[in-house]
Amino acid sequence: QVQLVESGGGWVQAGGSLRLSCAVPGVGFSVTTMGWYRQAPGKQRELVATVTSGGPTNYADSVKGRFTISRDNAENTVWLQMNSLKAGDTAVYYCNTRIFGINYWGQGTQVTVSS
Repeated sequence: QVQLVESGGGWVQAGGSLRLSCAVPGVGFSVTTMGWYRQAPGKQRELVATVTSGGPTNYADSVKGRFTISRDNAENTVWLQMNSLKAGDTAVYYCNTRIFGINYWGQGTQVTVSS
């Protein structure tokens, strides 16, 4: 069974930085796309950033220039470096990957940005 193991998150003041990580252990190949989504209270889950095994990235407009997604293909690990955090970034962040047409999600990690 595929499991996504997340770490990072926490509380930070506006303008600060946090780093999230997510690993997909036990998969014997490099998954194509890994990414991060977030869900704030009362809102729908939304895309934050994705990265493919070939390198191309995609970011939500709201995080461009502040967040950076990166990955280690061999370890199926993805990181999200979040800088210049704003109160509006407060949400539960979920790691995501898709293998053989099935979406897999991490357990979610809370990011709270205090203004």
